[in-house]
Order: sequence, then structure tokens, then C-alpha cells
Amino acid sequence: MSDNWLPDPNKPQNQQNQQPIHNPIHQQIPSQYAGKEWQLLEKTLMASIQEQRRARRWSVFFKLLTFGYIIVVGSLMARSCQQTDGNPKALTASVTEPHLAVVEVKGAIASGNEANSRDINKALKDAFENDSAKAVAVRINSPGGSPVQSDEIFQTMRELRKEHTDKKLYAVIEDIGASGAYYIAVGADEIWVNPSSLVGSIGVIMPSYNIEKLMDKAGVTDGTMHAGEYKDILSLTRPMTDFERTHVQGVLDNTHKHFIDAVKQGRGNRLKDPEANHLFSGLFWSGEQAIGLGLADKAGSLSKLEKELKLDKAVLYNQKDPMQQIFGRFATQIGQGMGESFANQMDSKLQNDSKELK
Repeated sequence: MSDNWLPDPNKPQNQQNQQPIHNPIHQQIPSQYAGKEWQLLEKTLMASIQEQRRARRWSVFFKLLTFGYIIVVGSLMARSCQQTDGNPKALTASVTEPHLAVVEVKGAIASGNEANSRDINKALKDAFENDSAKAVAVRINSPGGSPVQSDEIFQTMRELRKEHTDKKLYAVIEDIGASGAYYIAVGADEIWVNPSSLVGSIGVIMPSYNIEKLMDKAGVTDGTMHAGEYKDILSLTRPMTDFERTHVQGVLDNTHKHFIDAVKQGRGNRLKDPEANHLFSGLFWSGEQAIGLGLADKAGSLSKLEKELKLDKAVLYNQKDPMQQIFGRFATQIGQGMGESFANQMDSKLQNDSKELK
């Protein structure tokens, strides 16, 4: 056995038995790719760090959003609790001060919508019963809707005018006051419009379609069953018979008559030759034309009405659910915030991808 195996104390330890170390991993990677595994590892680690940063940012965002939500809910609830006289939406004045009472009719008129007879009639009654309200204005921006809901509001307006003869009722039409919305407007003492408002459409409509030929082409068969000879009178899969068409037309004509009677009651002799001018034909006119035809009285807005009445303040009497308003506002804000955040992230990702491709 050779003595070379013994370590030499005169030699540095790191110089002893210097043998080439064979790393099987390095042997498998060609020289031109040396170091790229570290680049891949670095990218992986950086991606993980970026993901953690994003998670922290979103966490902070939602915490701040929750905190802001709590503050706004609390402030709105406190404000609604401080308001009195049953008017939770007093906009610019205390209801004990002289003011113009405003009741809004906004959007399609239907029992399940914001513009429904129950809520609007309650707001009208509150406005007329408040001695501080020197006049009442119905602010209208609606294409119409249910004839039943419209008639109930119209009747309430006329009853309140009879009960409170010292308080005048105005209808102020903004963008549009047509069909059922105009039905409501004629219940007022005066109708004010913008010269470019759309006014009128005194008529009744019931849409009806027949898709029988389309169903034949698609190979679809109608298997509807009914008891009662005319229960399927408005079916989409067959044409109406002459009798059915006459019957439906009679219903529409009768409803139209109610509408015409209401307009005549409300406008009286102010209407200019209704037959010759086709006022009850379903046509609509601009606000300026409506004044000339007697469908409206004056050109002006709600602010102009305030000035004419020498009232500096207006109070909105529509009762709205404060929680619904809060959730509606926050839904809009959250949607906008998330949209902007998503757009920023997509822009950042596209820029990073572009740099990697280069």
C-alpha cells in the first residue's frame, strides 16, 4: 500500500486531493444554455413576489372599501333619522320652512317600478297636507306605462286639488311626458314644458306578434293547451280571428276613451280643436307645439317655477328606501373601481409581455 494516502501537513487543506468534481446536471446542459436555469428560477420567484403584492393590494382595497361603506351607511342612516315630518328625502330645506313641494314621476309607470301610484299618491298627500308647502309640482320625465297606475294618480291629484283649493298644483315635464305620463300631467292646474320636450301620445297600444312561419322553419310545434275558447287570444303562434281582433280593439277603444275623458276634464277649453289637430290620435309633439295646441300652458323649468312663486327652496317628497340608494351607489362605485383596476392590470401585463418578447 502506498503512503500517498496520508495527508501532508505542509500543504493547505484545500489543495489536497484536488480531483475534478463531476456534476451530472451541468453535464446535461449545453454550454450555450449555461445560466438560463437561473434566469428561469429568477422569473419564477419574481412572479411569485408580484402575485403576493397583488394579493396585498386587493386585501387593502377591500378593507378600505368596507371601511368606507360602513362610514357612508352610518352617515346616511343618521341623516334619515334626523329628518322629520315623514319626508326622508328633503333635498335643500327643512320641511317647516316655506317651500315648493316636488313629487317625481320618473321612468316607466308600473306597480313594481319607482313610478307607481301607491308611492306617488302618498307623496302627493304629504305635500298637500304640509302647511309649509306653498305649492306642489309634479316633475315628470316618463314615456308612460300602465293606464291603471296613471289613472289612480290622476284621480288623486284631482281630489287633492278639491280638498286644498288654496294650494296650486303644477306639472313640469322635462325630457318626455307621453302617454300615461301625460295622463298624469293633465291632473294639474298648469302644465309647464321645455320647448323641446316630447308631449302627448294620447293613445293606447297592445303589441301583438305572429311567429308561426318562423316556428315552421325551425321545426317547432306549439303544444299549448287551454280551457276557454279564447284563452289563447294573444297567442304568438297563430293569427287572431276576426271576432278576436274586434274584441281586442273594443277593449283598447274603451281604455282610450277613459284617457280622452281625463284629458278633456283636465284641459277643458284650453285644447285647440282636438279633432282637426288629431290630439287624441296617439301623435306626440314638441313642448313648443304642445303649448300652441293647448296641451300645455307655459315654457319653463322647475327652477323657473320657483322664481315665479318667489320660493327659494324646493323639497322632494318621494319616499325612497335609503338602503336601496346606498347599495345602488356602491354598486356603481364598486363596478367603476373594479373596471379601472382590471384595466390597469391588463395594461401592466401587456407591457410586461411586450418586454419579454423583445
